[in-house]
Order: sequence, then structure tokens, then C-alpha cells
Amino acid sequence: MERENVLVSAEELDRQKEYMAKVRSITDVLTRAPLALVDTFGCQQNVADGEVLAGMLREMGFEPTDDAAAADVVLLNTCAIREHAEKRVFGALGELTHTKEANPEQIIVLCGCMAQQKRIADRVRESYRHVDLVLGPQAEWRLPELLWQVLAERRRVFSVDDEHGRIAEGLPVRRDGTVRAWVSIMYGCNNFCSYCIVPYVRGRERSRDPEKIVAECRELIESGYKEIYLLGQNVNSYGNDLDVGWDFADLLAAVDAIPGDYWLRFMSSQPKDATPKLFETMARCAHVAKNLHLPVQSGCDRVLKAMHRPYTRQGYLDLIAQARAAMPNLVLTSDVIIGFPGETESEAMETVSLVEEVGFDALFTFIFSPRPGTPAAEMDDPVPRAEKQKWFDRLLAVQNAASAEKHAAYVGKTLRVLVDGESDDPAFPLSARTEGNRLVRLKGDASRIGTFTEARITDSNTWALYGEI
Repeated sequence: MERENVLVSAEELDRQKEYMAKVRSITDVLTRAPLALVDTFGCQQNVADGEVLAGMLREMGFEPTDDAAAADVVLLNTCAIREHAEKRVFGALGELTHTKEANPEQIIVLCGCMAQQKRIADRVRESYRHVDLVLGPQAEWRLPELLWQVLAERRRVFSVDDEHGRIAEGLPVRRDGTVRAWVSIMYGCNNFCSYCIVPYVRGRERSRDPEKIVAECRELIESGYKEIYLLGQNVNSYGNDLDVGWDFADLLAAVDAIPGDYWLRFMSSQPKDATPKLFETMARCAHVAKNLHLPVQSGCDRVLKAMHRPYTRQGYLDLIAQARAAMPNLVLTSDVIIGFPGETESEAMETVSLVEEVGFDALFTFIFSPRPGTPAAEMDDPVPRAEKQKWFDRLLAVQNAASAEKHAAYVGKTLRVLVDGESDDPAFPLSARTEGNRLVRLKGDASRIGTFTEARITDSNTWALYGEI
């Protein structure tokens, strides 16, 4: 795309503000404030998108609610990465038939990555007729206009055109919480891993202007946010479509220069675009957490090639060595897929051996889930699920043992942590994170939420640390 076609114009944004005002003219005369539920599934990028959708709904006069039965608008912000997420969304849509029956004026909206797929939109059009509005990620900035069409014309609206997507700056945001903030630095993906639907539903990579990103981060830090996440499908390719000479390491350094007491994190990273410059920048920047999530997916070169992951096992190991040389105390996590079509047991065990060799602090692990519309969904996949489960269980056993051992090494230490909320454990009522993003359950007073503090680690297990302020 030509860069000038990537940005939503000021005139187009003003048009959406006019529609916000039109909807507001309806909600303002109601006897009570209308309620909106934004239910987000999936990744942190979806969470960030959901906050923008919630911000626009607030501008249109809607107050937030968690109760679908009480909501005047229910918006499902969906994920398409795995079959399980898709099933959850259709289950939620089924449940909403009852809320719609009780309140026929309720408006039900399906948006996000699932909605962008033609097969999903067609299924909703034919079988879920209580859904009023369907829009993909590329159309979310037009929510006010599309919602107005539903309200004013009393008809179902579908906006799921196959388009690369654009960047809309300056939309209102209603952030969830005051401790952690999500900042999207780019959208879309150019990688086309053979198992992944994301490039088809989120379009091509497009980077935000670095000055706008830095300004947004500055405003958040000055407002008291303690943890800033920079988000993109592949942050390491940030700036490739810009003509300003910035790469992702430059952006990290620019945000890090903002004064304040905060941690700066980012995700996700593609190994093919990770560089020594990035690791050196992370090492020298005081605010950048020494925590790297670098998805490997497989430890077998043949499977990596079939996945269309453009690196080798040894190339990945070399990156890890470079990162750890720059940051000896680096906390390292990754993603792994077991049971890719055509994968054999010996190839799956190559992944297990890589996990043992690297010594990850934690893994996000998945059994392959075919996504219709991707090349991998059409590949021959003769291995039964039960056999893949055995391979998966071996992987989990190796990683769980490593995580438990690494966590046990924290016991007796005093760590700086960010207390980010309440936990579900009455014995340790606070939830916190270390710089390395390790979960800590704490004894202490709720007044500490939103602050950095010193915590003495007294116990651990595979998944968390335990301690006291």
C-alpha cells in the first residue's frame, strides 16, 4: 500500500465523531444511562482494541457493565487463533439468544478477528439472526457509523470487506485499570506462517508514527501508569513501512527516555527480525524489562520450514545466546506448537530437546489447531489426537519441571515487584509481577495496588511465587 492510503483522514474521523453525537442524541434522552458490555477474547492486541471500542461506546453515552442480561449493547470482541476460542464465542452467541428474547431492543455486535472471516460472517448471517452488527478489525474505527445504521434503519449490518486495514489516530479509549496500559505500535502481519489466520484477518503490516506512540506513552506515564506494553503482531518489524529511519530498537529507546518510574514491555516478537541491536537496547534501557517472549514454535528444521518460519533451530539458539550475553538475568518465554501436520514423534521430541537446551522460564504450549483458510489446514495430518497428546504431555513434563526449579531459586530472595491487583487466593490476597513478569502472590494490604514494592519470596510452585511485602 502507498503510505498515504494507510492513515484514516481527519475528515473521516470527524465523520465518526458526528455519528457519535447522533447516537448520543438518542441515549441522552433515555430515562437511564444505557449499558454496554465489551467482552474480549484472545490476545493483548484484542484487549487494546476492546478499550478503543469501549471508549467510542462511552462517547456515545453508554456506561460499562459486566451483565449481559442488563446490557443494551453486547459486543463480543473475538479471537480466531484457535478452534477453542471460536467455540467459546459461538457458545456465548447461543447464550445471548436468551438475553435478546428478554430484551428485543438489545443490540448484539460481533467484531474482531473471527468476524473478518467470510465463513464466520456467513454462518452468523444465516444461523445467528439475533446478531445485529458484524464488523472485522479493519472496520472497528467505524463503529459509531455502523451502530447508527442499526439504530436508525433497524436493519442488520455487516462490514467485513477484505481489506488491508488502516490506522485511525485519536479515537477515544476507555482503559481497563490504572496500573497497566496497552499501546498498539503497529497493526497487521506480513509473515504468513502456514498455521496462522492473523495475516488474513488483520491485513498487512502498518506502523504508527513514532512521535504519536511516544506522546501516548508520555501521557500514560505522566498519568501514573506503571507498566506500558508496546503491542504488534511482530513488533520487531516496526518501522519497515515508514520513511523515518526508525526501527523497533529506536522506538524502545525513545520511550525509555521518558522520565518516570515504570516498566516497559513488548510483544510479540518474530525471531527472524530480532537483532543484536534490539538486545543491546534492551540491556541499556533502564525502564525496559529484562523479559523476552520469543516464539520458537518448533525445534525441528523440517517442521519450521513447513510452518513457514524463516529461521532454523540453530539460528534460534544463536539468538538466545546473543540475548543472554547482553542480559545475563534475562527471563525468557516462548510459544510451542506440538502435532503440526506431518510431524513425527521424533520431530516432536526435537522440540522437547530444544526446550531442555534453552531452559525457558515458562512456555505457552498448544496442540496444533487447524484454522480454515490457512495452508496448514489443507495439509495431510495422519497422527491421531491421542498420540499428539502423549507428545504434548512429555513437553509439559519437561517445562513444568524447569519452571518449578527456576521458581524455587527465587525463594529467600527479595525482589522489586509491581502490585497490580487482587488475587483469588485468600491467604495471599495481592497479585504482583516481577521485572521478569513472574507472577507473585503476596500477603499485604490492598493499598499497595498500583505501586512498586519490595517482596520477600517465601515459597513457590510451577506457576507462581509466594511472598510478603
